[in-house]
Amino acid sequence: MRIATSRRARLGALAAVATLAFSACGGGSIDDATEANESQAAESGGECGEINMAVNPWVGYEASAYVVGAVAEDRLGCTVNYKELKEDVSWQGFGTGEVDVVIEDWGHPDLEKKFFAEEGDGSAEDFGPQGNVGIIGWYVPPWLAKEHPDILDYNNLNKYAADFATSESGGKGQFLGADPSYVQFDEAIVNNLDLDFQVVFSGSEAASIEAFRKAEENKEFLIGYFYAPQYFMAEVPLEKVALPPYTDGCQADPQDVACDYPETELKKIVGTEWAGSDSTGVDLVKNFTWTNEDQDVVAAYIASDGMDPEDAAKKWVEENQDKVDAWLS
Repeated sequence: MRIATSRRARLGALAAVATLAFSACGGGSIDDATEANESQAAESGGECGEINMAVNPWVGYEASAYVVGAVAEDRLGCTVNYKELKEDVSWQGFGTGEVDVVIEDWGHPDLEKKFFAEEGDGSAEDFGPQGNVGIIGWYVPPWLAKEHPDILDYNNLNKYAADFATSESGGKGQFLGADPSYVQFDEAIVNNLDLDFQVVFSGSEAASIEAFRKAEENKEFLIGYFYAPQYFMAEVPLEKVALPPYTDGCQADPQDVACDYPETELKKIVGTEWAGSDSTGVDLVKNFTWTNEDQDVVAAYIASDGMDPEDAAKKWVEENQDKVDAWLS
């Protein structure tokens, strides 16, 4: 689901540089660090080789990817190639070997049918939950919920539609969508619930965050798509609007959706060929799990504190060795 930052103009070639910089921070020479990594790989029963890690465009995903990558590089001697890709494009890379790991999947039944063995080409497989629980929904800034509490019921939204109107919403209330590549059914929900709103896409997680921040500061009317885990919620605790409850099958046809989003157990998807290899990185990815709170800490390091993803990951790893050790056991 959610921030491609300008600091991350790093693709495959970056991995080797990031590994050297990361190792050098701990003192000693590069040769010493390399020897230590090779020794650790030998002790674990094999070598890691390369891991092609997709990085989807939201900061929470970035946090997960770089933490796993930091452990893989520092503890297993892997070379991690970070590849900034949209969700659907990431899955296309499994069959070619260009992508080995999608570390945070928010649920793509359509892609599972295409790439899992049961119905598709078998190039990808589910590697189990990664610990985060995704909560997507419609949100408003806290000032708005406090002053107009009835706005938290979708049945009352048309009453306020004119207050949400912008120059881009064509005379209707504006509903702020996110990055169009995310899992979302907002246009269908608006139409099927007969809401006098027009979906206008922000284009990115960063743009949505800035819009909600500004709306809270200036007491502006704003409603839009948002989600957790998300570090921004600690800064501006957005309030969720109640839509018709999610039931099994209510999102089966994207055009007919008229219900809320479900809570989603986020999971890891990997390339089948890579999963069957003898890379020591396979067990690391399989064992990786952490909480929404863990992810929000690293995401805040990156987005709020301005840390590079590698440095943010290293900081969290150093402070959570017990969790890291469990992934490697």
